Amino acid sequence: MKALTRVTKPAKPAEVEKQWHIIDAEGLVVGRLASIIANVLRGKTKPSYTPHVDCGDNVIVINADKVRFTGRKLGQKVYYKHTGYAGGIKSITAAKVLEGRFPERVLEKAVERMIPRGPLGRQQMRNLRLYAGTEHPHAAQNPNVLDVASMNRKNKVGA
Repeated sequence: MKALTRVTKPAKPAEVEKQWHIIDAEGLVVGRLASIIANVLRGKTKPSYTPHVDCGDNVIVINADKVRFTGRKLGQKVYYKHTGYAGGIKSITAAKVLEGRFPERVLEKAVERMIPRGPLGRQQMRNLRLYAGTEHPHAAQNPNVLDVASMNRKNKVGA
């Protein structure tokens, strides 16, 4: 008879069952929301979590343009990018990004920086869908509602 072991078997990519979650980001704090999304994307909320396998779920975020910052970060947080030319560093504040053409990039960058770099991290980021408004084309997947605001009172600004 085989002895009982305390070792959890690592998940195989073919055995992973992915679910869909939807999050309404209206009034939620960017960093707190990003850390929750990153954990779901990586699969750390599942008992079968394996670091080298994409065992995370798909996440849909609506109202990504209505996320909030605490304190004075809205005007003081600066995003940098480089053009590739000498002296080509560009900067933009979080307020300008939220007012701009793609306001969902604030949340996308926050989540991206919490996911490991490399091929696995890029695959996990493909499971994130961000939408500035309330409409999304993923109703056929029957996503589960993930209520981030009720997890902790600090997750929502003004609550």
